[in-house]
Amino acid sequence: MNEKKMINAQKQSKTDMSGLRFFGLFAIVLLSLTAVNAQKPAADNPDTYIYMLKNKKAGLTANHTSLSGKKHLLDVLLENSIDVVKIYAPEHGFRGNAGAGETVNSSKDKKTGIPIVSLYGANKKPSVEQLAGIDCMVFDMQDVGTRFYTYLSTMHLVMEACAENSIPLIVLDRPNPNGFYIDGPVLQPECKSFVGMHKIPVVHGMTLGELATMINSEKWLDGGKTCNLTVIPCEDYSHKSKYALPTPPSPNLPDMQSVYLYPTLCFFEGSPLSVGRGTDFPFKVVGHPDFKGKTGYGFSFVPKTKDGKIKPLLENQVCYGKDFRNVETDKISEINLDLIIEIYNDYPFKDKFFKPVFSKLAGNTVLQKQIADKKSAGEIRKSWQKDLNDFKTMRKKYLLYPDFY
Repeated sequence: MNEKKMINAQKQSKTDMSGLRFFGLFAIVLLSLTAVNAQKPAADNPDTYIYMLKNKKAGLTANHTSLSGKKHLLDVLLENSIDVVKIYAPEHGFRGNAGAGETVNSSKDKKTGIPIVSLYGANKKPSVEQLAGIDCMVFDMQDVGTRFYTYLSTMHLVMEACAENSIPLIVLDRPNPNGFYIDGPVLQPECKSFVGMHKIPVVHGMTLGELATMINSEKWLDGGKTCNLTVIPCEDYSHKSKYALPTPPSPNLPDMQSVYLYPTLCFFEGSPLSVGRGTDFPFKVVGHPDFKGKTGYGFSFVPKTKDGKIKPLLENQVCYGKDFRNVETDKISEINLDLIIEIYNDYPFKDKFFKPVFSKLAGNTVLQKQIADKKSAGEIRKSWQKDLNDFKTMRKKYLLYPDFY
């Protein structure tokens, strides 16, 4: 790839039965998807970005997924004599071993001695002091394609800080493993939070590079600012493609099965139910002690604290529920609303089912009312369509890769 293929984002802006049944519905659609991992993340092509960093003091927003081939991006930058003066770490930390919600402390990288600034501790947005001495910022992390996965929110706040401090930002793009479909309610402003900052659906079908372009051009940064943004694209990626992640994106998404189940099962994080945190199969199961003896909930598991990390929900309690480890997750192409509705209907204490975070995950206050009012999955999905259609129209302006339509 040569320099002509570089994409400057600012220029771009101008020109179980229900479970088993659902997860097997869409084989025909996905048979057209191209071969897994014919694509290359931008970081795999150093010649497309190293020259932009020469003779500059660089900041690096990255984590354990920031690989260039089999090497960490930080090592590749240092081998090419790039002066990386600070590292900025998101949720789960620079090495990716912190649990969900666990505070990440600022420190130094043990291998290089470079200071690590936590963006998941006292502050989630780099401060003026934390950006001191930086000529440019590089952002490279593997997203999973959902609005509530927080690497997207970290990118937004880094963009905002760069805009406010006149620091150029280079985003090294990566394929989206759930980039082959769009689904879920579009975020409403009253539900904005760190697990949902943008007016996009739960599953948005975009890469972080495409989203960065959208955020900048739609003036979603605070005060309508824009940052000096350059997106380095992936090679040979298409939204028709399936992409198997080379490394787990976070501790509780250990493999592709969990990544494909995540857009649906994450909704249960807004309920009393466990999704298997504290087991060897997180985001592959769902259950609760109150389902004991209930038909269809014969599978059981016990969440336990691992490696001294934060205690999981329902720690040391026997949870009875559903096991999705044998479903055909490669055939998923929408959020399984039927499953969410079924489990809500089966839960014995419905007044305690929805926690406040459910609406933040959903992006609206309507979904839980629709479920409680016994609306069907079809009726609920129909209520999303206008906003989804508007989003799809906007989305087309910012796509860097062939679409699945």
